[in-house]
Amino acid sequence: MWKTDGVFETRATLAKRRSDVAQMFDGVAQRYDLMNDVMTFGLQRQWRRDTVEAVDPRPGQLVLDLAGGTGTSAATFAARGAEVFPTDLSLGMLRVGREREPGLQFVAGDALQLPYADDTFDTVTISYGLRNVEDTLGALTEMRRVTKPGGQVVICEFSRVTNPAFGLVYEQWLPRAIPLLTRFSSNPAAYEYLFESILAWPSQAELAELMEQAGWKAVGYRNLSHGIVALHRGWKA
Repeated sequence: MWKTDGVFETRATLAKRRSDVAQMFDGVAQRYDLMNDVMTFGLQRQWRRDTVEAVDPRPGQLVLDLAGGTGTSAATFAARGAEVFPTDLSLGMLRVGREREPGLQFVAGDALQLPYADDTFDTVTISYGLRNVEDTLGALTEMRRVTKPGGQVVICEFSRVTNPAFGLVYEQWLPRAIPLLTRFSSNPAAYEYLFESILAWPSQAELAELMEQAGWKAVGYRNLSHGIVALHRGWKA
């Protein structure tokens, strides 16, 4: 808990304790989608479209949208006819999601102890949430447990910029830009954690290796916006 100008701000640390992460996202839930647009200059809309195409949701399929609290991503899958279960650790995010997307089935759940039976979902997907789980390998293993044989995982996450010159500019620009961009946020300290967690996150190849360690097969990835974000996909044999 950080105090700035007399206001207490909650943020997680790179230890990513569940209680800290949940409390931090509770505090930013109301403006979370707005801040995603602001922080990415609207690029996240294209990234979401790319994620939908990778998931390829179809009528009759069951989709787990992990860390999907506000329902923004889940709504795009449901629009294609899939039955979607947005699941999140943050009750504040779920509260906002239920208000905005009352037709979706929101579930409170921990990525390390999912409240679902083995072999349930055709697709498990998570956008910008995996790096907030304190045990990445454990989460990937748990996601595989609840996926049907022949099903897939699709992960959209901030990653490593592939162009060295652009990457240097990006890493120098981001910490300077965050104080300006977060003036719209109710909890600017949370976005300091965002920057730290992006820099500490594994590279595309390292995440692919973790997915293979968790038992996913035919793992591959695709860079978006020069690697600012990457889509990873794997299959359950």
